Amino acid sequence: MFEPRTQNPLLAAVLILTATAFIAGTTLLAKALGSDALGINALGTPLHPLQISHGRFLFACLTFLVILAVRRRRLHAPDLRLHGARTLFGWLGVSLMFASVAHIPMADATAITFLNPVFAMILAIPLLGEKVGPIRWSAAIAALIGAAILLRPTPASFQPAALLALAAAVSMGIELIFMKKLSGREPILQILTVNNLIGICIATLAVWPVWIAPTALQWVALAGIGVLMACAQTAFLNGVARADASFVAPFSYATLVFAAVYDALMFGARPDAVTLLGAGIILGGALVLALRERRVHQVPPIPK
Repeated sequence: MFEPRTQNPLLAAVLILTATAFIAGTTLLAKALGSDALGINALGTPLHPLQISHGRFLFACLTFLVILAVRRRRLHAPDLRLHGARTLFGWLGVSLMFASVAHIPMADATAITFLNPVFAMILAIPLLGEKVGPIRWSAAIAALIGAAILLRPTPASFQPAALLALAAAVSMGIELIFMKKLSGREPILQILTVNNLIGICIATLAVWPVWIAPTALQWVALAGIGVLMACAQTAFLNGVARADASFVAPFSYATLVFAAVYDALMFGARPDAVTLLGAGIILGGALVLALRERRVHQVPPIPK
């Protein structure tokens, strides 16, 4: 079970915002590693998305194992079936997300992946037997309309890579179903450690056919992705533990702001009117869902 934390909404908000800055940072590094966005192979030959996600799990796993050793904690009877299913879809979502940001603006990819709670809500109907009322359906439909706008469905502007971000959102939505079953059964540190242990096993098998030797700078960037994500997960879960889910969930959408800022500063990408409109609609629908979840007690997703 989770250890009780003293309620502190201000600290919770700071922790969630810190987590979003870290999450956007991992996306920034993934884009730099998976494309030549910095120019003339500044870091080396672009890495395959599967190799980037492998680095994410490898260094996050090492981080949590060190924490586990320092705190002298042991893993106690984890539900490997649920952990395995959750990690499989989480790994797939991460890999698809990293693939998408190599080809489309970070703001677009980040906004589309915010659809994951919408897909989780839809899938919870047949898989968890949940009932969905008109408010939640309206919010979900609004968010899907926003995604359709971001996909730019015209022959002149359609970006196939945006479908990768959409598939990432579906995968993460499925993962949320397993997280809802797992949450509350095991300590936070155990959940994160087991998640990354299984994740590195899956990622290692998947990366084998596309593996190339990273340069020294690429190793540093891969380590940065893993450590930043470990920090993000820790900050996020501690933030959730210190305030109601409905209070902290809206702060998680700051990831989109950080992604847009990082993209502009590092790659000169400026959000256009279509991005602002589609992202605004998605965030509006997601915000309504987050506020509605106070009654159904849905647990916010752990960052990837």
